[in-house]
Amino acid sequence: MLLHQHLKVSFPIIMAPMFLVTNEAMLTQGMEAGIMATFPSLNYRDDAKLDAVLKNLNTQLKQPNNKGSYGVNLIVQKSNPYYEKHLKLCVANKVPFYITSLGNPKEVIEQAHTYGAKVYCDVVNVAFAQKCVDLGCDGLIAVGVGAGGHAGNNPLQVLIPALRHKFPNTPIVAAGGIANGETLLSMFVLGASGASIGTRFIACTESGVNDAYKQAVVTAHMDDIVMTSKLSGTPCTIINTDDAKAMGYEQGIIEKWMSNNPRTKKWFKTLVQLRGFKRLEDSVTPNNYKKLWCAGKSVELINNIMPIATIVATLKTEFTLAQQLTSQIKI
Repeated sequence: MLLHQHLKVSFPIIMAPMFLVTNEAMLTQGMEAGIMATFPSLNYRDDAKLDAVLKNLNTQLKQPNNKGSYGVNLIVQKSNPYYEKHLKLCVANKVPFYITSLGNPKEVIEQAHTYGAKVYCDVVNVAFAQKCVDLGCDGLIAVGVGAGGHAGNNPLQVLIPALRHKFPNTPIVAAGGIANGETLLSMFVLGASGASIGTRFIACTESGVNDAYKQAVVTAHMDDIVMTSKLSGTPCTIINTDDAKAMGYEQGIIEKWMSNNPRTKKWFKTLVQLRGFKRLEDSVTPNNYKKLWCAGKSVELINNIMPIATIVATLKTEFTLAQQLTSQIKI
């Protein structure tokens, strides 16, 4: 089953959840454009604000011009101090769709299924995917090389067919390096049910991040994207700015020890994450001159800043043209 059929939207893409990037305006426009628009719950660490946003999105779901839906990304690892109360708020508001990352999704799956919501789990390999399927997830998001944020280390050309072969009845969503119709079509050829697209939506007019960040996405090339574990404790991809170089890419010996020691890892990882949150907040807000910006390798394919409605319409047009071109291939 294709993604749009499974999630009841009109076009088979997910607007990926982007920390400190995805805002309510982006979500509303994504829903109107007919896609699954998602956001990290950590974008709203104030309980009252998160509750208000969820209620607004539920109202948007009922609008006659709405052709899409929305979902929430939950970081389910123990070092996330907001996880339990965010899950409680999401369940209370009957969020229709969840994406889980960086931990055991068991509790999210169980609670979401009590009222019919669907849960897709980020996975980077077959072994973790097997654990998620065994727990009853509804779909898998294959996070491959080139994805923005917490990227995987396996190419989608191998990961997606491997997951499709192992789990033929589970929707597989491709994530990493997708920003136009050609790359989107290639994911379906590999066996994906849909695609998760993040970096392309950073460079949208509705995004509240500063103009320098948006412009960096437009001007950067694939070789400008580097992996660092200094920002959140978990390897993630960022644009290789001067601030990124000054921060560094690898945790030191002591940091690695504290991250892995049973007695210190929970509080130390929490501390690293909170420090990373602050660094990113200082970089994405307007009138700020720090430059620590998450993005994926697909920056190579992004050349302009457009409204979300135009981005989705362009993806559809490019996808159709790519289909027509490939139909002419004769071997």
